[in-house]
Amino acid sequence: MKTFSNSIQQFKYGVLSLALTVQLSACSGFLDREPLDQYGEDAVWSDLAMIEHFVNNIYWNIGHSFDRPMIGVFTDESMFDPGSDQGHGNVVKSLITPSDYGLFDTWGRAQKMRWEHHYKCVRACNVFFEQIGKHTYKDEAFKQRLIGEVYFLRAYHYHNLVFLYGGIPIITKAYTLDDDFQTKRNSFEECINFLVDDCNRAAEMLPREQTGSNYGRATQGAALALKARILLYAASELYNSNASWTNGYAHPELVGYVGGDRNQRWKAAKDAAKAVVDMGIYRLHREIPAPGDSVARNYDEVFTRKQTSEGIFVRNFTSANQIWTMHIAQQNLPAGYKGWANVSPINAMVDDFEMADGTKFDWNNPEHRLHPYANREPRFYTVIFFDGAKWRQRPPDVIASDPHGIIQTGNYEQPNGSWLGGLDALNNPVTTWNGTFTSYYLRKFQDISVNSPQERTTTPWQFIRYAEVLLGYAEACIELGEYGEARQYINIIRRRAGLPDVTGSDAELREKLRHERKIELCFEDQRFFDIRRWMIAPQVIVNAHGLDIRYYHGQENPTYKIIPVQERDWKNRFYFFPIKLDEMNRNQLLIQNPLY
Repeated sequence: MKTFSNSIQQFKYGVLSLALTVQLSACSGFLDREPLDQYGEDAVWSDLAMIEHFVNNIYWNIGHSFDRPMIGVFTDESMFDPGSDQGHGNVVKSLITPSDYGLFDTWGRAQKMRWEHHYKCVRACNVFFEQIGKHTYKDEAFKQRLIGEVYFLRAYHYHNLVFLYGGIPIITKAYTLDDDFQTKRNSFEECINFLVDDCNRAAEMLPREQTGSNYGRATQGAALALKARILLYAASELYNSNASWTNGYAHPELVGYVGGDRNQRWKAAKDAAKAVVDMGIYRLHREIPAPGDSVARNYDEVFTRKQTSEGIFVRNFTSANQIWTMHIAQQNLPAGYKGWANVSPINAMVDDFEMADGTKFDWNNPEHRLHPYANREPRFYTVIFFDGAKWRQRPPDVIASDPHGIIQTGNYEQPNGSWLGGLDALNNPVTTWNGTFTSYYLRKFQDISVNSPQERTTTPWQFIRYAEVLLGYAEACIELGEYGEARQYINIIRRRAGLPDVTGSDAELREKLRHERKIELCFEDQRFFDIRRWMIAPQVIVNAHGLDIRYYHGQENPTYKIIPVQERDWKNRFYFFPIKLDEMNRNQLLIQNPLY
């Protein structure tokens, strides 16, 4: 059965034409004649099926990291190939400016983080609300469901705007060319209240579940989980720091709260997450591993199965209608599998995976250094391609060099003293233009059952999943001093991962939670926001390192040397994006963000 997530791609180009017809018709008289190849405005808004296609396009424009570049390359998770750097290096040096967005003006996921992209989607939501009230429909339940979905979608696009830019103008009408665009920014607090209201409206109107061809559309749980995320972020350090990092910014109300009770904010975040838990319809996939289970495989299935018990807001894909930027296997598989090696996990990510007994990995431990990939926690083997990892059969023209499918990111000394790169090393014999700079590749999201990249993968993207809700609840409990409750929820995550319960003092629990969140949600577009809201970016956006792995002739075990791979620099202004000069020139009432 075709799911909604697949159908939004099928309808994309028709919907774009439809959307342009609807939105431009109010702005210009040249559309008075009915086009023969497009739908007229009245035809669209009198037909709920046509309206649903319009809504599908708003869904389509939610950004996700299968539409490369993955935003993990702008964090301490990974890096992009510096040999084909298209502005990634400037981002990790905090060098974007109001007049130069660099990479964020080019393509893919980065483009969909911009002010103008989200406001375009907000405008589509506002068009919907203005038009849906002008007509009557036979199927009232269908109409109410669509209204609920658009409240959710407006909140989703707006929440990205707020946590990228701070307080932004709250627009609830669809501007035309004749309107006055001079609009002030609302305060951060006003924006959060607005987002929560939209989520509440959505939750009241949406079904508890979407099934069959509607799977992937917003549900009551998705609206409540989005509300929980918004309130968790809003209670965090960045937005409650009294703008102390801004060097005297004159408008602190635009970048955080300027009053009120922070404990009440944590309480609201806790209650919002608990509301999702209390729905009773979500649970971690294979929450309690069965005897004989591969714990790593259980975790892997969360991302490769089309549907699991922990998916709250998910987009599925089909191979027939994918565009190349969504082909996650082509983008990230190792070079020796004909992948493009776009994402190289860096040491700051890889080394944070614990040992199987829950202790820290440490390069200064002689046993760890001798066998760095032995006895690591199960999620490590699902997330990271490392030297010596087992994967599927090689492509036909490579299989003779490696019949067993073993990742080779090291370099091998030859009898004459020269060096030969492994099949997946930076200087590999398979390709001449790509490879990992860190000796690691990203395994997460890769489906071993698919012969990729020759075949397109159809891995779903998890916008929101239940693990995020559990960790959000635990975080709010910690900040409220409810340490026992927090431990209980952190340990739900760790037990599914095959790890022992967290130990240590109450004072250590915040760092335990942040560690768990980094590992469990890695490469899911969370870390970009977490390092900002916790205000840890100055400590983690530092020069990146990888490994140089050498197999010396005649030695059984390789040697590992930690090497620098990318220069990075954090500037506090990058807690928020700058508002573009073009936007500032169009709207004289806008105030620029701090330090730009």
